[in-house]
Amino acid sequence: MKTVIRGRVWKFGDNVDTDQIIPARYLNTSDPYELARHVMEDSEHPDFAQKHREGDIVVAGRNFGSGSSREHAPIALKFAGVPLIVAKSFARIFFRNAINIGLPIVEAPEAVDRISHGDEIEVDLEKGVVRNLTTGEEFRATSFPEELQKILRAGGLMEYARTRLKGSSAG
Repeated sequence: MKTVIRGRVWKFGDNVDTDQIIPARYLNTSDPYELARHVMEDSEHPDFAQKHREGDIVVAGRNFGSGSSREHAPIALKFAGVPLIVAKSFARIFFRNAINIGLPIVEAPEAVDRISHGDEIEVDLEKGVVRNLTTGEEFRATSFPEELQKILRAGGLMEYARTRLKGSSAG
């Protein structure tokens, strides 16, 4: 996993729920690439799936990923090429699902207020720094506990567990 991620911003508001991220009408498939084709279709940017570029970063307000506990939402974003989500806060189940699949998320309320749609930003996950390269401003992000950072670096919970199990059977 990259520890410094740079990209163009797609800005969203508060309370973006899982039905906006991936509408329920597409939950008849578990194909992550098919889900990615419809990501954010019912959001304030319904053209996101068609117009975003791989590497674009989602920046959102409070309670991103609220609603149902479906893991499809972070999967759709990850497979659409979104390398990172920055928000004021995340719904707890979305937070955990994102970590579980290895999708980095960052809580940085002050940064969200000062970042605009289309800005170029850079996030240093290890240092917990969000830089708005368009304005030159720099902000602190909430740091994750070391164990969550290990899961993200491994690429998600399954890869982390697989690595840990291999390590414990080697001795």
